[in-house]
Amino acid sequence: MAHSQRKILVTSALPYANGPIHLGHMLEHIQTDIWVRFQKLRGHLCTAVCADDAHGTAIMIKANNNGITSEELIDGVRKEHMADFNDFLIGYDNYHTTHSEENKALSSSIYKALRENGKISVRSIVQAYDPEKEMFLADRFIKGTCPKCKAEDQYGDNCEVCSATYTPMEMIDPRSVYSGATPVEKESEHYFFKLPDFQEFLAKWTRSGTLQDQVANKLSEWLDSGLQEWDISRDAPYFGFEIPDAPGKYFYVWLDAPIGYMASFKNLCDRTEGLEFDDYWGKDSDAELYHFIGKDIINFHALFWPAMLHSAGYRTPTGVNAHGYVTVNGTKMSKSRGTFIMARTYLNHLDPQYIRYYFAAKLNNSIDDIDLNLEDFVQRVNSDVVGKIVNIASRTASFINKKFDNTLSTDIVEMEMIQSFIDAGDVIANFFEQREYGKAIREIMRLADIANTYIADQAPWVLAKNEETLSKAQEVCTVALNLFSILMTYLKPVMPNLVTDTEVFLNKELTWDNRSELLFGKNVNKFSPLMGRIDAKQIEAMIEESKEAVAEAAKETTTTAEAVEEISELSKEPIAAEIDFDAFAKVDLRVALIVKAEHVPKANKLLKLTLDIGGETRTVFSGIKSAYKPEDLEGKLTVMVANLAPRKMKFGLSEGMVLAAGPGGEEIYLMELHDGAKPGQRIM
Repeated sequence: MAHSQRKILVTSALPYANGPIHLGHMLEHIQTDIWVRFQKLRGHLCTAVCADDAHGTAIMIKANNNGITSEELIDGVRKEHMADFNDFLIGYDNYHTTHSEENKALSSSIYKALRENGKISVRSIVQAYDPEKEMFLADRFIKGTCPKCKAEDQYGDNCEVCSATYTPMEMIDPRSVYSGATPVEKESEHYFFKLPDFQEFLAKWTRSGTLQDQVANKLSEWLDSGLQEWDISRDAPYFGFEIPDAPGKYFYVWLDAPIGYMASFKNLCDRTEGLEFDDYWGKDSDAELYHFIGKDIINFHALFWPAMLHSAGYRTPTGVNAHGYVTVNGTKMSKSRGTFIMARTYLNHLDPQYIRYYFAAKLNNSIDDIDLNLEDFVQRVNSDVVGKIVNIASRTASFINKKFDNTLSTDIVEMEMIQSFIDAGDVIANFFEQREYGKAIREIMRLADIANTYIADQAPWVLAKNEETLSKAQEVCTVALNLFSILMTYLKPVMPNLVTDTEVFLNKELTWDNRSELLFGKNVNKFSPLMGRIDAKQIEAMIEESKEAVAEAAKETTTTAEAVEEISELSKEPIAAEIDFDAFAKVDLRVALIVKAEHVPKANKLLKLTLDIGGETRTVFSGIKSAYKPEDLEGKLTVMVANLAPRKMKFGLSEGMVLAAGPGGEEIYLMELHDGAKPGQRIM
């Protein structure tokens, strides 16, 4: 079983430092960690690094809204991220930040190398500019009405309704999402990376086996249509690194983010004897380098990144492994339904190893999405982990403890079956290596079924009752615990804490290479229950906490300056001038029963609501489609502005407005009232 030791460096995509980790993020870090733990278990020198992606306009704006510096924001978020990863048993050898001296030095040196190689161009461009915030605006920070189909609330580069593409200044009533101000055009000098110069290099590199076929095929479409120069600069104000010899110009966050992989490793090398940076990143490196990423950031990792590395004199990745998104119960994670689950919320209710196992059972090496079906999650964990794997030990260990003074039989029996379990390790290892975790789990469970059938057929609980068959009972339990030991070795990358407890019980460190070292004649410790079942009530409590967290966040948001900007954005107008109380008192707010809710044909954001306001029925078109299903709204009590002048829309007449708040997308919260309120009742 001897094999040569490999030198491997592994990275996960860098979480953005402006918010908490959720289960969608966690899929990637679990996928990465299982692969890294597997390599270490096999005896390879495998190092895993990550970092927070800590630069960009969004972080600068959020810090400003929170009344703190950008550095204070990213430091606090990084601590939270590290705690979440640690508690999910993600074992990074180093978790750094892109806002570091190492990253600043590497980003500058790579940029200078690209510049010296003639791969940087400089030219003036015209951009949208927020005259109130005095800052240039990326397209996604501008909203307005589509110039083609007149759909409202569209982003500044394309329409989600009719798919038209345009510039922000071509929109009808464009506005800055930060201030509500109308953007103006302003000229600025920008720096570009000459990506088209790498067309031939990338055409070969993307087909070199480094990428999944699905990814390589997608990239070939982009390559065939011709690559464009990549804008790598942003204007002040910007939170990031200033470009060398270019005052007031900053590296675009996506330039220094992947360099953050190198910086995190450099930081580790500087603190670790024998770990050399150039051995892994040098052009002649014989080490392996793998990136685990989501499918939404493939272009950065498989076009810009290898081209930059190649030109700057570094090696390129051995593999870029992309995965799909996480859905919950077959649909996109939803804050209103409580299925947008934060990592910490999950940990408040469940063992992290449950979700590690479930994701492993679902993962393969494609970019297909992974569905977390909560009912299946409970059943799969309880049936597989507790009912099959742990059950092997719990059905047999007590006899060894009580009847045989913790000593296993010296008679080596059932070697053919035991050897088949050992041999299966080669197949399972290949599955783990290829990131086919689901196939590895299925093979492990197939073996677990064989072990449980053997125990059931031999019935050691019957054998242990008679003196004549007592030694046979010891043999059966010894065989079972040897099979258990081998299976737990295979599960060690997935459920590390469970296996640590198993190692204590068996008095043996489990490694891939020592799985053939059997336990006949060995002593074990007293067996304690290794893992309990998931109770459906834990899932319910987790969902409820997720809903409460959203409601609480919405409540808190309404008192912040940030909320004022976000609600202003939703209303599609800047905050209006002050009004006196008499003017405000004219607003007639009434309790409304949602009698019917339905989709509006060809409307991307609207739901049609039929409202009962006490013997009178009103029709209201409301932009809450992204946050609510129609069937979930019917029968609820809400609040409407009853004396708002009717508004003629292309879909019909809207006879009022329901009250809702939030930043948009799935985070729109309709005001709901308790059942004691009566339709038509005046609020004020």
